[in-house]
Amino acid sequence: MSSNTPAPSSTGVSPSTANANAQDAAQSANPVDRLVLEYLRARGHKSAEAALLEAIESGSTEVSGNTLSSDDLIKGLAVFAQKPSRPGENVLKDSSSVLQELSTMGNPSSIQTLIASLGTAGAEEILSLDPTDKHEGFRELESWVEGSLDMYKPEFLPMLFPIFCHFYLDLVQKGFKEAALHFHATFSPSLAPTHNVTLHHLSTLMLPSHVQNDDLAQRFRNEKYVIRMSRSGFSLLIGWLTEGVGGETPGAGEGFSGEKGKRGRAAVMRVVNNHLRFDVTNASATSVSPNAWEESTGLLSSLIPAIAQPNGSSAVPNPHTFNTSKGELKLGPAPTSEELRAEAERILREQAMLDRDPSAQYDAHFTRPQALPGIVSPTEADLLPHPPSFKTIDVQREVEKVRDARKRIRLDPSAMSSMDMNSTQSTSARSKALPSICAYTMHDVGEGVPCCTFSSDISLMAAGFSESYIRLWSLKGEKLRGLRSDASPDVADSSGISRLLEPDGSNTRKLIGHSGPVYSLSFDPLGGSAAPPKYLLSASADATTRLWSLDTMTNVVAYHGHQNPVWDVQWSPMGTYFATASRDRTARLWSTDRTSALRLYVGHLSDVDCVRFHPNSLYLATGSDDWTARLWDVQRGTCVRVFIGHQGTLSALAISPDGRYLASAGEDLAINLWDLGSGRRIKKMTGHAASIYSLSFSAESSLLVSGGADWTVRCWDVRGAGSQVKPHENGVDEPQTLRPAEESNETTDLLATFPTKRTPVINVHFTPRNLCLAAGYCLPLEPR
Repeated sequence: MSSNTPAPSSTGVSPSTANANAQDAAQSANPVDRLVLEYLRARGHKSAEAALLEAIESGSTEVSGNTLSSDDLIKGLAVFAQKPSRPGENVLKDSSSVLQELSTMGNPSSIQTLIASLGTAGAEEILSLDPTDKHEGFRELESWVEGSLDMYKPEFLPMLFPIFCHFYLDLVQKGFKEAALHFHATFSPSLAPTHNVTLHHLSTLMLPSHVQNDDLAQRFRNEKYVIRMSRSGFSLLIGWLTEGVGGETPGAGEGFSGEKGKRGRAAVMRVVNNHLRFDVTNASATSVSPNAWEESTGLLSSLIPAIAQPNGSSAVPNPHTFNTSKGELKLGPAPTSEELRAEAERILREQAMLDRDPSAQYDAHFTRPQALPGIVSPTEADLLPHPPSFKTIDVQREVEKVRDARKRIRLDPSAMSSMDMNSTQSTSARSKALPSICAYTMHDVGEGVPCCTFSSDISLMAAGFSESYIRLWSLKGEKLRGLRSDASPDVADSSGISRLLEPDGSNTRKLIGHSGPVYSLSFDPLGGSAAPPKYLLSASADATTRLWSLDTMTNVVAYHGHQNPVWDVQWSPMGTYFATASRDRTARLWSTDRTSALRLYVGHLSDVDCVRFHPNSLYLATGSDDWTARLWDVQRGTCVRVFIGHQGTLSALAISPDGRYLASAGEDLAINLWDLGSGRRIKKMTGHAASIYSLSFSAESSLLVSGGADWTVRCWDVRGAGSQVKPHENGVDEPQTLRPAEESNETTDLLATFPTKRTPVINVHFTPRNLCLAAGYCLPLEPR
């Protein structure tokens, strides 16, 4: 509103006359009244402005009682300074002469006191105290992003999340609790489910002290959030921030002009200037995959390990630079000793003669796995120390690998890629592409089942419970026997153990020893699919990892070292060694014959939630609450790859049997497929409606299976493009409480969805012959 805006005129008075009277009244008003009038005009309070003008015209601004004159009011509110020649008068009253007076007075103590009390506050800080500016600014930013061209939306959308976080933290830190909660309730639904976990965490921060003591909040405060953007998109953003230029969705609001629009954009600009860093690329908006814009996005400065740069700096600008600097990885299969291979081939030939199977003589080539073109294989010197000689169980394992490879069901997901699922040939295509799935459901589990796993030979299933115990089931109907209560501890050899076991057993056993919920289990892999496992590892909230003997059903060793709950444990493919992940932000390498850790893998900024060994045992993958996955050199303990692209905590990892791919699942409900050699993301797969708990690759590395809290098992084509989003399939009964309100976000590489009734799927597992096993616990029906 300009200074010439007329006040409402009374009956019988022309607008021009009223306008002149208003101008005269404003000019004749004292300085305080003029300031108030200017404020009312700027805020758009027309009725209040008119009432004040009438009061000034009638001279009725005086208030009865003890009042202050305008000069006394200014003297009480303004910084007071006087000269000896002009006692009792504030020489700083007139703003036009303040600088001149200060220069002639030197440096008065009252001015020093005022500056000291202001601290670092300035005009921007004072403007930021208005909580409505942030609400209006974010609403306008959202409207501008939604109103932009479709080609620019993928690069603009990642910008909303960090600005939302900073606006919310600003409101909380300045004491506007109610405004912060209203802001969160208004705008957080548009950012979920991708950032659901982080948004919930922010909603728990309600006091300035919460912000000061929270790690995530301080990372947002102290680090700059990196946003990738094309040069043309960045120019559009600058145009909107400075001039309010750009599109707005129809009916979104009052537009971007005017005082409210300017203040809102100013609030956004403060966050952009102080807390965001734009990685501007010369690539056009259409030449980059929509999902690629969120890669290398986030609080990167502390996530990427430092390395020495040619310019003397240790900071790394992006993950690709770091990954390239680490050179080539040895991702081929681990070498097998010639003696072990020869013995396995001899047994295979003898068995072929006994079975009178002439084709079996050609099975020997399975004992000599070849690396794919362009893949480097490790040597014996690269591997972790292991026994120089092999045992009978090693020969049995290698022989059974060959038999598994021969009898394996070949899965070909490409058979469904170009097939019309409504055609008559669809049934045949699905049988070629999809595995058979055998699901196990646990009932009446009390407080819940955090974890479940299957043995390699599919003879045992183990589940860890929140009540601090482990339960084993025999899947082949064999009895599980433990030691007799009167058994003597003196045993000469392994054959003597059988005499000390209980005469009768049952199909299930309970293992008790932990003092906290059991979060992860892992069967030893030495026997492979040829023989039942001998040992079981368990990780618990009591900060210990325990080794259990499956011969005696007793706890053998408790490994201490972590200072916080241990979230995951995983055997090395070669046995003997295992890795753990903990809340203390570290992963550790252990050997079963030592009670202390051999290696510490330090670098994650938050909990390490999951660990997986590479098939050749040279590398260890970890996933963390800091939204990243890392690949570590097991021997050296150094990080050789960092994978940044998730928008939430990582909950599951899987490495393909051919050693080329890493699949990671996060609380952002996305599965990312990474190329281990380059460290680049191949694609992003979406479709789950709730947290993803488990991932598993088929034996040929062509199919990926996932299980999650949305009560489904889903099959994904690893080699398919999968960049487009397809409509939701009818007939899939997802829980209504978990299904997003917006349209489905399933990508085209989702081959099939297998729903359960009310069972969150906590583990999926491919056998060597490509049978898929799934396990979960049935949720009780909610009371009406």
